[in-house]
Amino acid sequence: MKIARMVFALRICSLLKCAVADPGAGLHTWDRFSKLPYPDDKAFLYDTFPDNFMWTVGTAAYQVEGAWQKDGKGKSVWDAFTRGGNRVFTGDVGSDSYHNIPGDLRALQQLGVSHYRFSLSWPRIFSNGTKGTYNEKGVEYYKTLIRGLKKIKVQPVVTLYHWDLPDNLQNIYGGWNNSVLVELFEEYADFCFRTFGSDVKLWITMDNPFVVAWHGYGTGVVAPGIKNDPDLPFRVGHNLLKAHAAVWHLYDERYRQLQGGRVSIALASHWIKPGRTGQDSRRACQCSLDFVLGWFARPLFGDGDYPPCMKRSLTHRLPSFTDGERDYVKGTADFFALSHGPALSFQLINDSLRFGQTEDLDLRMLLYWVHAEYNGPPVFVVESGWFVNGNTRTKDAKHMYYLKRFIVETLKAIRFDKVNVIGYTAWSLLDGFEWYREYGIRRGLYYVDFKSDHLTREPKTSAMFYSKLIEKNGFPQLPENRPAVGVFPCHFAWGVSANSIQVETVPTQFVDLNVYIWNISDNGKLKQVEGARVPTQRQRHCSDYAAIRQQVSEIQHMHVSHYHFSLNWSSVMPTGRVWEANDTLLSYYRCFTSELQRANVSPVVTLWHHTGKLSSLPSLMEANGGWQSEETVRAFADYARLCFQRLGEHVKLWITLNEPNEEGLGYVVGHQLLRAHALAWRVYDNEFRRSQGGKASLVLHMDWVEPAFSFNREDVAPANRVLDLRVGWFAEPVFGNGDYPPMMRSWLQQRNPIDLFNYHLPMFSEEDRQLVKGSYDFFALSHFTTSMVYDEVEDKYLYKDNLEVQLISDVTWIMSPRRNSPVVPWGLRKALNWVDSHFKGVPIYIMANGVQEDTARFKDSLRVYYLYNYINEALKAYTLDGVNLQGYFAYAFNDRRDPGFGMYGHVEEEVISKSSLIHYRTIIDRNGFPPLGSTPQHCPSVPSRSPGCPVLTKRPVVAFISVVGSAMLITVGLIIYYRTKRHK
Repeated sequence: MKIARMVFALRICSLLKCAVADPGAGLHTWDRFSKLPYPDDKAFLYDTFPDNFMWTVGTAAYQVEGAWQKDGKGKSVWDAFTRGGNRVFTGDVGSDSYHNIPGDLRALQQLGVSHYRFSLSWPRIFSNGTKGTYNEKGVEYYKTLIRGLKKIKVQPVVTLYHWDLPDNLQNIYGGWNNSVLVELFEEYADFCFRTFGSDVKLWITMDNPFVVAWHGYGTGVVAPGIKNDPDLPFRVGHNLLKAHAAVWHLYDERYRQLQGGRVSIALASHWIKPGRTGQDSRRACQCSLDFVLGWFARPLFGDGDYPPCMKRSLTHRLPSFTDGERDYVKGTADFFALSHGPALSFQLINDSLRFGQTEDLDLRMLLYWVHAEYNGPPVFVVESGWFVNGNTRTKDAKHMYYLKRFIVETLKAIRFDKVNVIGYTAWSLLDGFEWYREYGIRRGLYYVDFKSDHLTREPKTSAMFYSKLIEKNGFPQLPENRPAVGVFPCHFAWGVSANSIQVETVPTQFVDLNVYIWNISDNGKLKQVEGARVPTQRQRHCSDYAAIRQQVSEIQHMHVSHYHFSLNWSSVMPTGRVWEANDTLLSYYRCFTSELQRANVSPVVTLWHHTGKLSSLPSLMEANGGWQSEETVRAFADYARLCFQRLGEHVKLWITLNEPNEEGLGYVVGHQLLRAHALAWRVYDNEFRRSQGGKASLVLHMDWVEPAFSFNREDVAPANRVLDLRVGWFAEPVFGNGDYPPMMRSWLQQRNPIDLFNYHLPMFSEEDRQLVKGSYDFFALSHFTTSMVYDEVEDKYLYKDNLEVQLISDVTWIMSPRRNSPVVPWGLRKALNWVDSHFKGVPIYIMANGVQEDTARFKDSLRVYYLYNYINEALKAYTLDGVNLQGYFAYAFNDRRDPGFGMYGHVEEEVISKSSLIHYRTIIDRNGFPPLGSTPQHCPSVPSRSPGCPVLTKRPVVAFISVVGSAMLITVGLIIYYRTKRHK
């Protein structure tokens, strides 16, 4: 089967390889959307749908009805197809809707939909496909269903043909390859209009003719499974169009005036985006859509003929319309019924039909393309949604968030793009037989237990979501979604963070004592004269270091009040021994911090920065067990003492450990890190705090974790568990009671009764508990993104075994270039509130917050958006929630030290300020987001520091006497000098 499909695809591909689309009206779609402001255009839209919007859910007969041989039903092509080849399952039972109309109606009532799209089974009404085999019991089933819908005030949207052609017609006539089916379909439709039409106002003649023609009679993927004739799909498509047109004219001439309904055909499409910039790629995209959607849409909504791209590519292989047929087909649709979802996208589109471009899931752009290409018809989305794997039960978060994405894209198409979308259909009401994927996936809003005797149903999370959405008619704006207006307090710390600083311990040439000559005879470069030095008594100054001057100047340019960077323990103490410390490097760090102070920027220094797989421990300690060794813990305290001694005069905010709560480190190492932090903090508290007046703490990595859904209390438990095991792991011992969170300890004990998986959580001795407890002056966190969790396995690659949670992202979030790091500003506010609720009133610093972006983008619009919105959420936490927020540090300073995160970029040696730097500086200058036209916030000015003259600030009386005495001595000296000169 696979070989046959490949042969067919290759033969078609050979026909299409030279195809290029004529510029249709929809061709400008890609250009239009490429010019929309990024990332603002990708932001979630809070708004509601128009009044009388049709909220719909759908099913197909073969997928859900079952009862395949009951009460006179005839055999369909799917009944035959599922019994042939290597098929495993059939739709004989499906969801058993035939025996459970009350269950279907109850589900519809719970959802609150206004319309229900379902299909009639042609062989259930006409057993052999013709009116001579009329089946009264089958007709009565549909009458009962429609009466039930009327009773609960749900309007039916009825599809005449959803792929289940009577098998008799396939066997006798060759199915849709024979034009006789046009008349037989019209006969069948006539009966349906006459029998059900008084209660049905919306009709779909057939669903997705592309799949029927291309895959039913081309690749053989779906029933009737015919393949190997590359021309057959186009003949079949031709007959399908004629059959639809005949039925539309039938209704228009005989039933419209009496019944007042509307008729269309459900056309499905993928979306495609250019693989490269340029018109050729866009024309290829246009041609891709023409071969799938335009194949059927252009004859109906355009000029009555096939797209030029198809005609030029296929020539005589594509059937032609006579002038009379074109007029007959053209305009035979009262609205554009659009189908979108996994039944087509990413599944049934051959590579040949992509024309070398990239398939995408953008429903908004597809809606706009339809609007532009076909002159703005009313569009009814008659199928949309996604799927989960067949083992998923009721927690179908993935399906729910794709529904949310497609619905908000529909809303944007209405509000921003002025597309006339009149309804949306979530697919589907029930789990059922999923065509060529059988029961391998589930698409229902209601879970069906196929193993139970009565095929019991249960609403999924997607059903609850869709119900709430319908109730609110969209996504109404909430107060917490609006930007905050206000300012931070005057003492607020505005900073920027970097993993490290540039270290160049050799002074500049202006303080170089060596002598040089020009090497004129050779290359013209300077040549050092051996043994020659300039005699001078000048001492080195911190300003002699060009690297320091450059970095401090760039930091000043940002208008920040604080600068956060990390020391490198292995460089400061290569052997781990204090007496063998690198004095040159320590002197450089001292110069850097003193020059920052001179520039009125407060340094914030981290002693140890976790660098993932790269160890930052001295090599001897790494070789002797690393952090698991007690020697390393004690040595860290000695290292901290040395840094406090050498740098403490200029550093008033210390970070002992940066992001030690890395899962990969393990609980034993984490235990030692907590002790090392506490020892270092106690050293500062006991030996340096009084003289230096600084503060110390540690930084915890705290990305927010949100429940994937929160319809009951149980849904919140997985998120709380993750936060306890990721953040509470370090936070509770330090900021709480001196021990690990009780839930964490009990959870790991349950998971690891015999300690096979390294889940052992060490115990604190009473001495260590008292050591660790309270070893902080503030709570510092780094925050970058948000993820969601729930306790169901959907994707094994994103399932965390130790936490028993599935990680997931809301697909409506703005995605950053960094994997699994979406932009979710409100997550920061929730993280801050979590800290405040657990450790009430603790001072909090956001020590790192930033997003990765292409280093070549100096107009880094994503980072501009990120900083504005994350800082605004921090303001909400401060002003609205009462969080004791003390400072915010953007991450990062430049791309050289933190590639992709910097607000300074580089082209060779040139330093370039990115757009984000300018925007961040504006926020700093305004101290937040003051109301327009408001009086500027009055803050007392901070006196500039003079670190080079400590006597002037610490002993002003002595300083005054010294200055006066110096002035007198200079005056006396001048008098003596001029008297002596005059005498001579």
